[in-house]
Formats: sequence, structure tokens, C-alpha cells
Amino acid sequence: MEINNTDSGVGLADEGVANAVENAESAIGVVEKPAEPRENKKARSAIPNRAYVAVAIAVVAVLAVVLILSTGVLSPTVVAGDNVSVYYTGSFTNGTIFSSNVGGSPVSFIAGSTQLIPGFSDAVIGMKVGQNKTVTLPPSEAYGPVNASLFISVPVSRFSNNSNLSVGRVVTSVVNGTTLEGIIVGSDSSNVIVDLNPPLAGKTLIFSIKVVKIN
Repeated sequence: MEINNTDSGVGLADEGVANAVENAESAIGVVEKPAEPRENKKARSAIPNRAYVAVAIAVVAVLAVVLILSTGVLSPTVVAGDNVSVYYTGSFTNGTIFSSNVGGSPVSFIAGSTQLIPGFSDAVIGMKVGQNKTVTLPPSEAYGPVNASLFISVPVSRFSNNSNLSVGRVVTSVVNGTTLEGIIVGSDSSNVIVDLNPPLAGKTLIFSIKVVKIN
């Protein structure tokens, strides 16, 4: 019996396997994916970056609103003619407090009016609700200088109760049809000297003011 060379048979078999594999790949749709253009890759990578920028802008906007609200940038300020309510503490230059409504009811008045002493009334103009300010008022902006003509001599007989006309006693007197309150600053057997100046006349005053409401 003649034995044929099997090398060609092996080669045919290998070729048949290769053909079968190729046919199987095409049958199940295995295809090579084309390379993505570089421009598309750049466009896709830019999308997340834009999202980050949008989020950053939104965060900055929120923080700006919070800052504006917390600092009161948009809060109204007091202008002349506004009805305002304030807390205050008044003291002398040595630190002694002579008047305060802190812990009580706020005082209300028209800013820039003559309802209160001018320096105090004008001091609130430009302030915001919740703002504190300390002002030092010379006599000209407070209760004025001491007026010598307001020291008057009054006969003891004019007082209904002349048994207690000691220095420092508060009395009232009518001057030109106006009732004034004064303090006895001296006396003798027939007359007493009454100072009708405001008690704070001639004094430099310091006020700590807090605006609590613009009505």
C-alpha cells in the first residue's frame, strides 16, 4: 500500500479551521470598532468641565446672597423723617451713666426732628436696623450751654411749702407763661436761687444707640 504525504492534509485542515473561525465571527457580528476622532474626544471631555463650572457659579451665587443678607447690604437706612425706634445708653465723659432704656421699651421719634436733642436725633440718620453707634455730643448738640438768665431769685413766700427749701430740691416755676422745672442752688432767709437750666445743660454727653426698627 502506498502511503501519501500527510503534510498537505494538515495544511488543508488548518485552512478549514481558519475559515470556520472567520465565518463564526462574521455570524455573531464581531467587528472592529473604528477609532474615535480626536475632536469628538475633546468635546466629550469638555462636558464634565462645563458642568463643574455651572455648579461653581451656582455655589458662588448662593454664597453671595447669604453674604448680602447677613451683612445687611440691602437693608434700608434711616433718612430724615423716618419714624425710628432705638435703645440707648447715655453717659458723661467720666463714664457715669445718667439714662438708659436698654432692657425696657425702645424710644420712638422722627429722625432729624426736634422731638429730641439735635445731636441724638441726627445721629440715627444713615443707620440700619440692628446697627450700633456711639456718638459724643458737645453742649451745642445736646442741651445747650448754661444760661445765666435762667438763675432766678424767688421769694420764700412764693412756695406753698417753705419748710424744705434745701439746696438740690426740685421745684417748678412759671416763666413767661411756661412752667419750668428747676433746682434750688442757694437760699437765704427771704429768697431762694433756682436754676431753671436743663439738668444736663453745659455738659458733653456720650450716647450708645442701637436702631431696632424703622417704622
